[in-house]
This record gives sequence, C-alpha cells and structure tokens, in this order.
Amino acid sequence: MNDLTVASSLIGSAIPSPPQGAWNIGPLTIHMYGILIMVGMVAAVWITGRRYERRGGVADFMYEIALWAIPLGIIGARIYHVVSSPDAYFGPNGNPIDAFKIWNGGLGIWGGVALGAVGAYIALRRAGQRMGPLADSIAPALLVAQAIGRWGNWFNQELFGAPTTLPWGLQVDAAHMPAQYAAGTLFHPTFLYECLWNLVIAALIVWVDRRARFASGQVFGLYLMGYTLGRVWIEMLRVDEAQHILGLRLNVWTSIAVFLAGLAVFCVAGRLGRSTTVSEDEHERLRAHLGLDKSDGADNGADESLDEEDVSKLADESGSVQGAKNVFDSAEAGEGSPESRSAL
Repeated sequence: MNDLTVASSLIGSAIPSPPQGAWNIGPLTIHMYGILIMVGMVAAVWITGRRYERRGGVADFMYEIALWAIPLGIIGARIYHVVSSPDAYFGPNGNPIDAFKIWNGGLGIWGGVALGAVGAYIALRRAGQRMGPLADSIAPALLVAQAIGRWGNWFNQELFGAPTTLPWGLQVDAAHMPAQYAAGTLFHPTFLYECLWNLVIAALIVWVDRRARFASGQVFGLYLMGYTLGRVWIEMLRVDEAQHILGLRLNVWTSIAVFLAGLAVFCVAGRLGRSTTVSEDEHERLRAHLGLDKSDGADNGADESLDEEDVSKLADESGSVQGAKNVFDSAEAGEGSPESRSAL
C-alpha cells in the first residue's frame, strides 16, 4: 500500500471541517462562533439558576448576574487572548484593528472568568449576597458553556492540535492549513478533546456535590482544578502561535497557576467552613431586592379581601355579622355541620 493510498484512507475516516463558519443575511453576517458562545451563555445561566435555587437562592437573580458578568466576561476574555497572542495584532504582519474583531475567534477563558467574577461580585453586593453559593452553583455550568463554545473553534478551523494519523484526525482546508504542513495533513481535534473533558468534569462535579458536604467555595475550587488538569495536556498539543516562557506556552503556565489557585481555594474554603447555601436572611434580602415581596403582598391582600367578602355574604344570609364569623371559624376548625362547611 503506497503513501497516497494510506493518506486517502485516513482522510476518508477523518473528522471534516465545516465548509463555512459564517452566513450572510442581507447586510448582516451571522458567525457560528458567536452563536455558539451565546448558546453556551444561555445554558450556563439556566444551569446556574437551577443549582442556585437548590441552595436557597432565587433563580431569577441569574438574569441580573448575567447583565453584569457576561459583558465584562467577554471583554476580559478578549483582552486575555490579545495579550497572550500579541503577534497576530501587533506583530510585523498584524493589524491592531483585528483585536476588536471578536467574531473571528479568540477568547481566553481566564480573562473571562476573572472579569466575569468582577461583574458577578458587583451584582451580589448590590443584592447583599455572598459569592460562595453562586460560585459553587456556576462551577459545572461554566464547563458546559465552555464545551459548547469550543465548537466555535471547529467552525473557524482554528486552535487545532499537532498532526496525527489517528482515525479521528481533523481535516483542515487549504485556507487554514499552517504553512509548514502539506495539504491533506490531519490534526488532533483539540476542540473535541476539550469539549468531552469539560462535560466529564461537569458531570463528576455534580455527582460529587450531591454526595459530599462541601464548604462554601470548595466546589468552585474543584472546577478550577478539574478544568486545568485537562487544559494542560490539551494546550500542549496545539500548534497555533502563542507566547512561550521557558519552552512552554503561556496558557500552560496559566493553567498550572490556576490549578494551584484552585487547590488553595479548596483548602482555605474547607478550613473556613462557611455554608454553601443561602441563609434565610439572605433569601429575604434577595427577594426584596428583586421586588418579589411586593407581588406577594398584593396576592395576600387579594386573598384577605376575598375572605372578608365571603364573611359579609354569610352575614347577609344569617342576619348577623358575628354569626357569620362564628360559622367561618367553626369551618376552619373542622367543626359545625357539613352544610356550614360546604357553604365555605
């Protein structure tokens, strides 16, 4: 079997890249990368809301969190990407204007987590809430969002790994093929590796969180350690341009540092032993902040008016307000005749 036959058989079983990653609708250009990022954000907000509610919070609060965290998170993610890969924007062939073209791809997760956390902190402070319960609620949700967003790299044909002969190698078209590789070369689909890794770690976090008692912040520490444990080896597979320090890509060093930070968070949070649930006082403050008590009060008022109206009707029928109240009280206590109880 000659080399051409081997290459043909490998390509036949490989993962194809999408023929395009954007569609023009009139004057608008819809980028699949951006759509997937938005889908990931929606999924994260929904999952976090459900988990936060189980911890005693209010799911609707996630919309306010999102208004602060998502814009700042996107800005932070873009800044981190530009700083960690400056040659594409400020190098000899770079264009600084491209740093603002986020639809072409390029978001650094740690910049997003850092500034997103600042946005979440602002919203929490405004509502008088703690960071711990929210951080533990969002941990697996972030992994799911990252898993979805990684498919944007597939549509953009970017951030793939080194050449491979494995049957699940990724095909890349000529426009995105690195200059040092021959046409038809297959690459490690790092987007797929990270997607699967993130989903597995998210499932493990949810499983462990339901079976063990953690202090506030420890589940988020598990997220930091679990994600970076996979990101280190996936990052080392990639062949795209990146800053190197002591022979390692900047993102590898960042992942190592974040893993150690996650370990520190897990240990310190365990020693502090704070509750990972929202207290009753915090819950009431949150409801008041969201204006939920006002609507409840209106409903209660309507119920009270209805009760008084029923009493008045009974008063007319019995000829005495006091008699009607007695009938009402007897029915509430389970006393009196069946006829009087059925009247109420």
